[in-house]
Amino acid sequence: MDALSPVRAALLRAARASADAVRDRAEADAQETLRSARATAEAVLARARDLGRADGAAEAARERVRAVQDAWTAELAARAEVHAALRAAVRAGVRRELTEDASVRSCCAEAARRLLGPQARVTAASEGGVTAEVPGRRIDLSANALADRALDRLGVRAETLWEPA
Repeated sequence: MDALSPVRAALLRAARASADAVRDRAEADAQETLRSARATAEAVLARARDLGRADGAAEAARERVRAVQDAWTAELAARAEVHAALRAAVRAGVRRELTEDASVRSCCAEAARRLLGPQARVTAASEGGVTAEVPGRRIDLSANALADRALDRLGVRAETLWEPA
């Protein structure tokens, strides 16, 4: 697997650069979404107070719940959007790296043969990278599969992309 170190390093550099850019945009978007949600919640609460003490207290409680739910819904939507943008950016970066650098493509093919054996049938993947097969076994080293595995390894650490700094 040592032969994959340059590939991993290049992919990791590209993924980190893409992730940093997406994270910066995501943080700005998340902050704006939270500011907007807080402003909306404050406006809803002010309106509820104007309805009167007795009715206002009950209404304020209902509005707070709705505001929290709306803010959470907006935050989840923003997180999903950021995650999708990150996945697309990482995939594009990996595809770019695999199409621009023949040595990276060659390393992928060599890695596939090392994993499956010299009799493996290696095929270029349409989006970059390779797939390889032997009877009963298949390995996917395509750009999308490599990018997806890298993002999946981030796991819950991806949450830091939309947490306040």
